[in-house]
Amino acid sequence: MESELNNLIKLWVLTTFSLSYSYHISAKISKGFPRLVSIFPVIFLLSILPFNIHGFHLGAAHVFVLSWMANFKLLLFAFDRGPLSPPPANFILFILAACSPFKIKQNSVKVLKGETPFQGNEPRVPSLILEAVNKASLLTLLFYSYNFKQYFHKHVLLILYFFHTYLSIQFLLAVAAIPAQICLPGVELEPQFNAPVRATSLQDFWGRRWNLRVSEALRLTIYSPIKTISSRVIGSRWASLPAVFATFVTSGFMHELIYYNIIRKKPTWEITWFFVLQGVLVDIEIFLKKKLVATEKFRLHEAISGPLALANIALTAGWLSYTQLLRNGVDEKVIKEFNAIVEFFKRST
Repeated sequence: MESELNNLIKLWVLTTFSLSYSYHISAKISKGFPRLVSIFPVIFLLSILPFNIHGFHLGAAHVFVLSWMANFKLLLFAFDRGPLSPPPANFILFILAACSPFKIKQNSVKVLKGETPFQGNEPRVPSLILEAVNKASLLTLLFYSYNFKQYFHKHVLLILYFFHTYLSIQFLLAVAAIPAQICLPGVELEPQFNAPVRATSLQDFWGRRWNLRVSEALRLTIYSPIKTISSRVIGSRWASLPAVFATFVTSGFMHELIYYNIIRKKPTWEITWFFVLQGVLVDIEIFLKKKLVATEKFRLHEAISGPLALANIALTAGWLSYTQLLRNGVDEKVIKEFNAIVEFFKRST
C-alpha cells in the first residue's frame, strides 16, 4: 500500500511538471503541427505513467483521466481547440481542465469573465461530497457482496459488475468535480450521465446519455474531423457513418488500455471488439433511420426500441467485456484490494 502511494505521488509530480511545460511553453508555440510536436513528449509521458499504478481502481482511473482524457484534450489544444483553448489565466485551472472530466454549464460561463455571477442557494460543494459519499457507500456494499460471490449465479455477478462499473465512474467523476467547484465558485457543472436507462436507441445511449464527457472528447477529436473529411468524399448524408465507426474503434482501443492496466496480460481484444460491434450496430441504426424513419416508411416505438438497445448492450458487454474480467480473476483482485485498504486504515487509526 505504501509503495502504491509513493508511485501515486511521483505520478502527480511528473504530471504537474508536464502540464506546466504545456501551459508555459507549448501554449506560446504556433498552433498546429509545431505545437503538436512540442506537446508530443507530454502525451507520451501521460500515456505510460499511469501503468506504474497497479491497484484496480486507482490504476484504471488514472489511465482514464491521464492517458485518455488529458491526452485527447492536449491533442485538441495543439490545434487551439477544446477546453484548454484559450489557456485559462490561472495554471491551476489549466490542470483542472486537463485532468478533471467536467464541463461548466453555459449559464455559468459568464462567471469566469466576472460578468453575471451565478446566484444559487444550493451549497454545491457539499452536494458533490454527499454524492461521492453516497456512491462510495454503494460501492462498499458491492465489495462486501463479492465475499459471497460463490453463492451467486454468474449472470447475477455480471449484473453486479455492471453496477460496479457505473457507480465507480460516477464516484470518480463526482470526486473530480469537487476541486473544480472549489476553484470556480458560483458555477454549475454539466451532469456526467443523462439517465442511461431511458435511452430510446443505441445512438441515443452512446451519444447523449452515457459518460457525456467521454462522448464530447471523442466527438471533438475523432468524430468531427472524420465527418468533415468523409463529407468531401461520400457526401454529407452518409458522412456520419465512417465517423461513427472510427469513433467506436478509438473508444475500443482506449478501453483496451484500461483493461490492460487492470488485467496485466496480453490483450485479447475482446473489449475492442465490443466497441467495434457497437459501432457497426449504431451505423446500421443510422442507416435504417435515414432510409425508413425519415421517409416515414417505418418507425419503431420508443417503448420497444429502448429496451432492445439496453438488452443489446447488456448481452454484448457480458459476452465481450465482463466475462474477460471474471476469467482473469479481477473480482478476486478487487476483493483483495478492498480488504487491504480496510486493513491499512485500521492500522492508521
